[in-house]
Amino acid sequence: MSELPTASSDRASNAEQNRWFAEHVYSQDPLLKAYLRSSFPSIRDVDDIAQESYLRIWKARAAHPIDSVKAFLFKISKHLAINQIRRQRVSPIDPVTDLSSLIVIEDRPDAAAVACTREELLLLAKGIDALPGRCREIFVLRRLMGLSQREIAEKLGLSEETVHAQVQRGLRRCEKYLRRVAERRGLIHAQGR
Repeated sequence: MSELPTASSDRASNAEQNRWFAEHVYSQDPLLKAYLRSSFPSIRDVDDIAQESYLRIWKARAAHPIDSVKAFLFKISKHLAINQIRRQRVSPIDPVTDLSSLIVIEDRPDAAAVACTREELLLLAKGIDALPGRCREIFVLRRLMGLSQREIAEKLGLSEETVHAQVQRGLRRCEKYLRRVAERRGLIHAQGR
């Protein structure tokens, strides 16, 4: 009759595994990193290769005993380094030391542009608001809501020519309103009317 492992035997096994790792594997850390740096100078992060090597040797020991720990560790590290170099050649990533030298293209408008756009929209809204009632209603349906002249005509019981005329009248009045505001602000000079 076989006995089930107990918690104390699990702890003893873990302690033995930890002792073995510290004594045979991790004790090679300075030598392993020096080897990686000298043999593979293009590797940026030697610590990553070392950590992955430790993980793989830990898993391998759990599966079967390892005769020459140092040789096996260095062999794993060598293969990991070669694989990383291959990946770098396929998809090179160049380190950037000076972030201020990077050209960053941002497709969002800056704060000044946003403020100008908001102000322009408010002015346009005031210009539309100043239109006579029927003209404003037709202008909004056509220009802001995107309805066709036919849809507006049917909806309001008007002819398409009337809708067209009201939209044109709204455009002219909004243009005049915006021009007057610009003249008052000194953005453009008053033109002969």
